[in-house]
Amino acid sequence: MPPPPMLLLRILFALATTLACATAALADGSADALKARHVALLPALTQNGFGRPLHVDSADTSGKLKSEIHAVVTHPFAQVADALTSREAWCSILILPFNIKQCLAPPDGRTLSIRIGRKSDQPVEDTYLVKFTFRTVHQGADHLEVRLEAAQGPFGTHDHRIAVEAIPLDAQRSFIRFSYEHGYGITARLAMQAYLATVGSNKVGFSVLGRTAKGEPVYVGGMRAVIERNAMRYFLAIDAYLNAPDDADRRMLDWFTASERYPLQLHEMDQATYLRIKRKEILAKAPPEMSPR
Repeated sequence: MPPPPMLLLRILFALATTLACATAALADGSADALKARHVALLPALTQNGFGRPLHVDSADTSGKLKSEIHAVVTHPFAQVADALTSREAWCSILILPFNIKQCLAPPDGRTLSIRIGRKSDQPVEDTYLVKFTFRTVHQGADHLEVRLEAAQGPFGTHDHRIAVEAIPLDAQRSFIRFSYEHGYGITARLAMQAYLATVGSNKVGFSVLGRTAKGEPVYVGGMRAVIERNAMRYFLAIDAYLNAPDDADRRMLDWFTASERYPLQLHEMDQATYLRIKRKEILAKAPPEMSPR
C-alpha cells in the first residue's frame, strides 16, 4: 500500500535536502571532493606529457582568468600542511619565480606583501606592490585549504586569488589542487594584447587543444596560456620549497631545473643569470614602505 501523500512529500523533501547537502559538500572544498577529483583525474595523472602525475587546466570566462593544477607530490601530508600554513614559507615559495622581486610577511599575522616586476634584474622600488590577505580556510588530519587574496593587481587586474588544497594519499604522498585566478578589465586586456602581439607572440600554455598532421601537440595560446604558465611557476615553487625547506640555494636550483623541463612554456634565461638575480633579491634587505606603482 503506497504511503499517504503527505508522508510521501516529507520523504521526498528529506531526500532532496540530503542530496542538496551532499552536493554542496562536494562542490565546496572538502576532503571527499578532492578524493573524488583524484579518482576522476587518474587517467590524466598516469599518462601525460609532464613526466610526473600532474594535470593542468584553464578557463577565460566573463572577464576572469583561472588555471588549476592537480598533482601528486612525494611529500607527507603533515609536511605539506606545515609549509602551506606558514606565511614565512609562502614568502620563500613566492620569491622563486622570475618576476616576483620581493615578498614580506608583516607582523600583522594575516597578510603578505609581494613585489611584481620584470623577469630581468630590476630595482624593488620600480616594481608593483600587491598585498594579499592570507588565511587557512581549513586544516584537519585529512584535508587542508589555504587562500591568498588581493583586491588589486598590476596592469589593471583585480581579485587575485591563490588557493591550495591538499589531502594525504598514503604515508609519503599527497594530492594537491592549486588554483590561480584573477579578473581583468579593458586596461588589462589591452596590455595583455600588446604583450601577446610582441614578446609573448610565441608563448604557449600546457593544455593540448589538438594534434598536428604529424601528431605533435597543439598547445593553448593567448591569455589562457599566460595564466597556465604563471600557475605552473607557482606550483613548481611549492614543490621546490617542499624539497628543501631549509636550503634556499637548493630551492632556487630545484625550481629552475623543474621549469626547464618545459622550455617551450617556461624558459626565460640561463641558470647562472637566474641564480644571480634571485640570490640578490632573496638576500636584499626590506626597503622602507613604498606606495604601489
